[in-house]
Amino acid sequence: MTSLLLLTTALLGQAQPATPARVASLSGDIEFIPAVASKTLGNTRRVWVYKPRAYKTDRNRRFPVMYLHDGQNVFDGATSFLPNREWRADETAEMLVEAGLMEPIIIVGIANAEVKRADEYLPVSITRGGSKMGGQADPYLVFVADELKPYIDRTYRTKPGPSTTGLGGSSFGGIITLHAGVTRSKTFGKLMVMSPSLWVGEGHMQKVYEALRPRPDVKMWLDTGGNEGPDTPSQFWAFEQTLRKNGWRPGRDFRATIEPRGEHSEDAWARRLPSAFQYLFPVR
Repeated sequence: MTSLLLLTTALLGQAQPATPARVASLSGDIEFIPAVASKTLGNTRRVWVYKPRAYKTDRNRRFPVMYLHDGQNVFDGATSFLPNREWRADETAEMLVEAGLMEPIIIVGIANAEVKRADEYLPVSITRGGSKMGGQADPYLVFVADELKPYIDRTYRTKPGPSTTGLGGSSFGGIITLHAGVTRSKTFGKLMVMSPSLWVGEGHMQKVYEALRPRPDVKMWLDTGGNEGPDTPSQFWAFEQTLRKNGWRPGRDFRATIEPRGEHSEDAWARRLPSAFQYLFPVR
């Protein structure tokens, strides 16, 4: 009993692992907008705008734009959901442009609504953990397409057309991106869909794309990880086959890939981001 008591006391007295200190990791020219108001949503949110190096050196040039959900995680380990686990979108874009593998683009990171994230990102309502969520995807896209995008186009030298405007996200952010491909294809002509939660709404997006006629004029990057769940590969390839059946041409209209050991995390999405950027914004 004494030995057990001593052991228990020793274990309780051990220091618990400390939360890692957050480290700012912004690269390049990034402007922070602390509060963009939305009349549609009745709220505000943070927005980050990355401008490529050519933005300063060629003042007559206009640039494609990529809008990314979960903006807290896009550029900076100091703001990311998990400390220092971010997409490295700024470093990746600068590296690829410098290597001549990607055209320079503006990247807009849109912060999620935190506790209301699922409400805004899911087009259908679901119950998860005893709580109802979702169903506000259309108002969120009104904010992005009709409120935020016009502001970005007025403020920065953008190429505003759909063929030069992208939208991207992961997990629930992948679902809202797929939804935009159906409802907002005349605004966003490039979709970056990473690890989409295709199980949402009992395969809601699968059913939507199966019934989709005609095929929207968008170019899509689609990926997931092999370590995201036992049903993930089958759901992913079923969706990929749906795209093929509906006239999407592999390589030209979309590219689909599974990272064999990829997990559902910012680290995995950061690893796949270079390939996605190169596919969606190739050097012309």
